[in-house]
Amino acid sequence: MSQVFDGYERQYCELSANLSRKCSDASLISDEEEKQQKLSEIKAGLDEADVLIRKMDLEARSLQPGAKAMLLAKLREYKSDLSKLKREVKRVGSTNHDQAARDELLEAGLLDTHKLILQTSMDQRERLAFSTERMNQSSDRIRESRRTALETEELGISILEDLEQQKETLLHSHNKLLEVDNAIDKSKKILTSMARRMSKNKWILGSVIGALALAVILILYFKLTRH
Repeated sequence: MSQVFDGYERQYCELSANLSRKCSDASLISDEEEKQQKLSEIKAGLDEADVLIRKMDLEARSLQPGAKAMLLAKLREYKSDLSKLKREVKRVGSTNHDQAARDELLEAGLLDTHKLILQTSMDQRERLAFSTERMNQSSDRIRESRRTALETEELGISILEDLEQQKETLLHSHNKLLEVDNAIDKSKKILTSMARRMSKNKWILGSVIGALALAVILILYFKLTRH
């Protein structure tokens, strides 16, 4: 579903219910000037409702096929509801031009005013109930969308906390590796120094052994030459 469509839908349902009430009130106004003012307000509201219908249509057609079909079906109901409301406004407005003729019919007993008002009120109540039901459905969808958004936000926060812990663990491991590398470097230096000392000692020991061997040879030589 689309939160944008839901927002337009909620605005339309509220506007439709408001226009239905105004239309019902206008049908009961006897003062011509006051009625015309009320009808002008209603017509301005109808223009606004047309704009909302177009916005919902554009939003619905931009969605995936499954959601698009469902929203377009719902939109057809709103268009039908708006058409009925326009006809009702036109009917209420047309009574202004035929006021004199209707008065004559009323006097002659050929027009049952009470029945007409009752029927109009029933139509208005049906439209008002329809608009209220749609508005409640929109509110439920908005609440559900908010709940889903909150759950998604909580999940995102939990994932971020896990990532932060993993980052700290990796940093700790990296520091340990650096310490191990430093220890290995120190060990290499010590082993290299020991190897150099051992090599030096070998040369010294070899020199001593060579000197001793040379001394023994000289001693033997002198002893042999004397005899």
